[in-house]
Amino acid sequence: MNNKVLSLYDWFLIAGVIVSNVVYSLLTGTMDVLGSMAAITGVLCVVLVAKGSIWNYLFGLVNVSLYAYISYKASLYGDAALNALYYLPMQFVGWWQWRRRGAAMSAAEAGDSGVQVKARRFTWKQRAILFLGCAVAVVAVGFLLKHVGDPQPFKDSTTTVLSIVAQMLMALAFMEQWALWIITNIVSVVMWCVCVSRGEAHAGVMVIMWVFYLLNSINGMRVWMKLSK
Repeated sequence: MNNKVLSLYDWFLIAGVIVSNVVYSLLTGTMDVLGSMAAITGVLCVVLVAKGSIWNYLFGLVNVSLYAYISYKASLYGDAALNALYYLPMQFVGWWQWRRRGAAMSAAEAGDSGVQVKARRFTWKQRAILFLGCAVAVVAVGFLLKHVGDPQPFKDSTTTVLSIVAQMLMALAFMEQWALWIITNIVSVVMWCVCVSRGEAHAGVMVIMWVFYLLNSINGMRVWMKLSK
């Protein structure tokens, strides 16, 4: 496979989120420009992450800015704070770390070494520690969000905590990020479906975005298992 070119599956994800947003707009009779921009740039970002391409951070910068605003309007304060205070600066940290780990900006710059980041993986002991640490943090943050009035505290806590850890693992190019992204994406789909039932603005296109995130995270796990060998 030529890793410098997007695969057919990658194009399916990109085209799928664009078409889904158009269909959603036609069915609802509304044009959610902000939500659609967040969804499309988000899918472009995660597709490029799965490919090991450093250009994911360009689209990520746009996506996290828009998603922070949308989450705040939907009273998902954990997600809003996560994107504004953590994801946003981590785009710059991730760019710097991936450059250090060999991710090139073009095939010409990379030469014969390839443009992808040099991925790595945890030991089984490290994975056990990661799992236990995440479980404790999810419960603790869930009670905190419940105290401040979050309508979905433990779902919001799960996506917040796991996303923080996964983003860090992503910046450091660890394969285990994808297990956390898969869980985060499943919970996020459920969380935004609840928002749809409550009539929250932008919620419909957020469901579409997270479904495509989930499809990409499964593919990302497959690709990064090979990259981290």
